[in-house]
Amino acid sequence: MDEKALFLKFWQKEAPAIRKVISRIPEGSEYRPDSKSRTAREIAWLIVREEIVLVEGLEKGRLEWEEVPAPATIKEILDTYDSRHENLTTKLQGIDPTHWERRVPFMFQGQEVMNETGYENAWGFFFDIIHHRGQISTYLRPMGSTVPQIYGPSADEPM
Repeated sequence: MDEKALFLKFWQKEAPAIRKVISRIPEGSEYRPDSKSRTAREIAWLIVREEIVLVEGLEKGRLEWEEVPAPATIKEILDTYDSRHENLTTKLQGIDPTHWERRVPFMFQGQEVMNETGYENAWGFFFDIIHHRGQISTYLRPMGSTVPQIYGPSADEPM
């Protein structure tokens, strides 16, 4: 299995759990464990934005991070995830392997933050998405919600 196929395998495998975790965020919750922390809604939006920025960046050869305020509701975030994820996956599948192998600068506020290969950027973004999914999962019980199964049973959802 080549690296692109491996990446896409895990991208597709993790998507249902990402969606489940986001869907468990109670509507209207502004919970954050610390004043410096983002809310679960803001983190969920960050996940959606990372998927969009990654795919668009791999397509055009330049990742450009722009802070976009989170929608007001979890429903809007889930609707965006649902309407974009499958299309983004299709676009990833169609990106030529040479685009994955070339250097793709990552820009923030006009500054180059990193200049890694497309593969390195893709894995980095993906690991960050998984990290943020885990972060949200630790917020769920304090918000009065339940933690879904991710890699196996949870105390809230035994197998």
